[in-house]
Amino acid sequence: MMTKADGFYTLKGYQMNEGAELTTAMEDYLEMICRTTLESGIVRISDLSKMLNVKPSSATKMVQHLKELGYVNSEKYGQIELTEVGTAAGAYLLYRHDVISRFLCILNKSENELEQVEKIEHFLNRKTVENISKLTQRLEVEENHQLDDYKKI
Repeated sequence: MMTKADGFYTLKGYQMNEGAELTTAMEDYLEMICRTTLESGIVRISDLSKMLNVKPSSATKMVQHLKELGYVNSEKYGQIELTEVGTAAGAYLLYRHDVISRFLCILNKSENELEQVEKIEHFLNRKTVENISKLTQRLEVEENHQLDDYKKI
């Protein structure tokens, strides 16, 4: 029988222990707001709901939560703009997504691992993401050397 001292929890228990301000869904929205802001400069609820395949009412509620937490500014029927805190958090979320995507593509020798990235990115802490980034960089260098060796043949 496991006791609390053993350190085993349910997924929800680990999340509660972390005391994270953002839920995984909030992270998805913030990541998409940041991505869209970088790509087109303008984000609206209708854009967000289409990109995340959710109803506009769901996107509206989530943006309101993000606004209450200080990550975005928005007005009804207006643009969604990242705050300074939202920009910093969104930049990290994009970085984390990219690191995991690059790693999984190298690992699986594929071009796109979007579904897997979306499923696991929320559960890795910063230290793990940094270490995956370092490992991925080494694997990319190794892969490039192997390609160079192959071209010489």
